[in-house]
Amino acid sequence: MPAKNHLTSQQIEKLQKALKLEENGEIRERILILLLLNDGKTQANIAEFLGCSLNKVSYWCVHGDPENLESLKDERMKGNHKKATDKYIEILLETIDKEPEELGYEFGRWTAQRLATYLEQLTGIQLSGSQVRRILEKKKYVYLWTKYSLESKRNLEKRKAFKQKIAEYLRIEKEHPERLQVWFWDESGFSLRVIRRKSWCKKGHSKNVRGDRRKGRINVMGGLRYSDKKRFVEFIDKGNADNFYKVLKIFYEEIVFDWVEAGNQAKDFAEKGAKIVIILDNASFHKKQEYINKIETEMPNIHLEFLPEYSPDYNLIELVWHSTKEYIANRLFQSIEDLEYLLHQLLNEGELIIKWGRKLKNKGDAVITI
Repeated sequence: MPAKNHLTSQQIEKLQKALKLEENGEIRERILILLLLNDGKTQANIAEFLGCSLNKVSYWCVHGDPENLESLKDERMKGNHKKATDKYIEILLETIDKEPEELGYEFGRWTAQRLATYLEQLTGIQLSGSQVRRILEKKKYVYLWTKYSLESKRNLEKRKAFKQKIAEYLRIEKEHPERLQVWFWDESGFSLRVIRRKSWCKKGHSKNVRGDRRKGRINVMGGLRYSDKKRFVEFIDKGNADNFYKVLKIFYEEIVFDWVEAGNQAKDFAEKGAKIVIILDNASFHKKQEYINKIETEMPNIHLEFLPEYSPDYNLIELVWHSTKEYIANRLFQSIEDLEYLLHQLLNEGELIIKWGRKLKNKGDAVITI
């Protein structure tokens, strides 16, 4: 073992300066070993003082060179493990901005392992998925679900023209509600299913809950009046042209009933009643000519206005369906009847409170723009 005060004053000054500046805790510990050894402490004393093993102290007493501080680094600290070059990282960041399909792959998203495999083929540098993930984390990247976008499928000219048309309808409705009503129409479905929930439990132990799979689905169809946000919703077995016609017929009869309740004659509604503009999507059963003809003949005050393709953000009733699904998402129903009862209360009895102007998470994160 080296004698006490075996270090020169220059070596001591060098070690003390390094001790103050060094950020790595392991390196600081190894510097202390050399300084304490120089003070005449035994290896056992040093190990006890620092709270480390005697083997560790013995190793660095032999291998630590006060003239060469690089000797206090192990192979991992010297950077031998760092295989990713600056060029590798540059290619990695360029790759994650591209869709896998652009590079000939059939999968739709990049995982860390897929990136590692692709870059190994490109650069010859072999890294694990974990190493790639750590590189991206250091570059402030996180792995999140991407947002579904409809932008590339839309016809901007049609959307612009349609929005101008709707704006004119809404202006007339506001100024002359007795002449025009604007309704937004759509269909939706609600499933009766078990939803896995989070619950409090001790660390390392998960709570077991019943996982019975309940089958059942409720389909609805209806409209939302823009002026006062009145809702009309009917329960249907499935969405088809026949049910579309039947529900529209019930809807029309209710509009006529309101007209009569206001002191008018039912026979005068077609001529003197308000025109009903119904804005709806391009589902094939909405456009079946047989039923279009019946609607024009039997419900003359109704005018169907079809949305531009891929424009759910122009249909205000989407917010009704979205808000309803959020409301029931964390509820467990014993039967399909329980679900239907709650839906009736929410959709037809006015118990659902809606934040108009919010985003739709399942519609490309779109904002209702009407």
